[in-house]
Amino acid sequence: MREKSKKQLPLMNLTPDHPQARELERISRILDKEPTIAEWVHQELCRGRQLRDTGACGMSAEQVLRAAIIKQLFGFSYELLPFHLADSISLRAFCRIGIADKCFKKSAIAKNIKRIGAATWEQINRVLVAYGQQGKVERGRQVRIDCTVVESNIHPPTDSRLLFDSVRVLARLLDGLRQRGVRVNFTDHGRRAKRRLLAVQYAKKEAQRKAAYRDLLKLARKTVGYATAAIPLAKNNAGIEGLALGAELERYVGLSRNVIEQTERRVLQGERVPAAEKIVSIFEPHTDIIVKDRRDTYYGHKVCLCVGASNLITDCVITDGNPADTELTLTMLDRQREIYGRYPLKVALDGGFASKANLAAAKQRQIKDVCFAKKRGLQVAQMCRSQWVYNRLRRFRAGVESVISWIKRSLGFDRCTWKGQRSFESYVWLSTLTANLITLARAKAV
Repeated sequence: MREKSKKQLPLMNLTPDHPQARELERISRILDKEPTIAEWVHQELCRGRQLRDTGACGMSAEQVLRAAIIKQLFGFSYELLPFHLADSISLRAFCRIGIADKCFKKSAIAKNIKRIGAATWEQINRVLVAYGQQGKVERGRQVRIDCTVVESNIHPPTDSRLLFDSVRVLARLLDGLRQRGVRVNFTDHGRRAKRRLLAVQYAKKEAQRKAAYRDLLKLARKTVGYATAAIPLAKNNAGIEGLALGAELERYVGLSRNVIEQTERRVLQGERVPAAEKIVSIFEPHTDIIVKDRRDTYYGHKVCLCVGASNLITDCVITDGNPADTELTLTMLDRQREIYGRYPLKVALDGGFASKANLAAAKQRQIKDVCFAKKRGLQVAQMCRSQWVYNRLRRFRAGVESVISWIKRSLGFDRCTWKGQRSFESYVWLSTLTANLITLARAKAV
């Protein structure tokens, strides 16, 4: 029987006919129409660095910007992002990487994206908001304001787990010094600390639990003592790597001492430690304790969003601590004036923002209708021109919940996977900016 002939593979189509590819094309055109965006990214990448004419060609500012958007848009990790950029024609075209060009490595992509600070991402977002206003997608006349929580990438905190983390991390750093030839006298209490951690978790009686805590505290104090003695040895005898390890030891020793103090106060002395004085992670010490509606506790940062009628996120504020919503009302309204040059005509807010002082201050700012989802003793006639307007704005406010749900499910807004407070703020703004690019692209404001 004659063998079936093999057909020649067709030439690769450089512009796939797919909705996702068309959306990326529209986003790309938006970025092309605003060249100042790439210029700001370029300035951030060059800050504090000496420009050279020699060496390998690195990533351009435009490639860094577009790679960051792709990462957030599709939820790729830094390990998977280089593969998808190399494998996908659409993603290569979007990131301006030629078909014959070699793709960039994980380390280069991560290093460049992390250099862009939150202030630059905020500037870029304001450019996009102005672009939406110019394209009549969002004029900022009617806005809705609500708060949510972006969690840090930490495990649920307990005093015993924090003590164990302190012992484990300090022992690891001390072992690193020893391997570099520094004569450090210490005993690794990691295994014993792990057993005490489990004893605390599975203790059936309070006396057993406190006994395990006392031993765990003893091990933590000993390890902190070893590390404190090793800091000058690291800085004087181990070269540049020793200096870095010494700085890390110094940082973790300070955090471990705070953990020991708060555990003694809370567990042994029975004292209630205020949330502002607590450390919930030695890896992400900037993390705040956020209690919502007196029932759910989150560990991260409170974020206040202002969303327009088009679902464009016009503003975002990352707070310190857990301020009441009533303290954020005027801040959000005044920032709207900074963005648009005027206050909105209608504002819809969650019930937590309601107060007579906030309503009076909003009316003084020439805002015609102010709707709080819960009246909190306020009359409809005080807030809006009619009951119909109030009901309409109340329904309008509910739409912000869908926007928050969308960016949490699709754009990683529920949990920040980047380390450090600076990176946390950059992550939040990058998610916000990516959401706005999608909104503008789907509105076909190109």
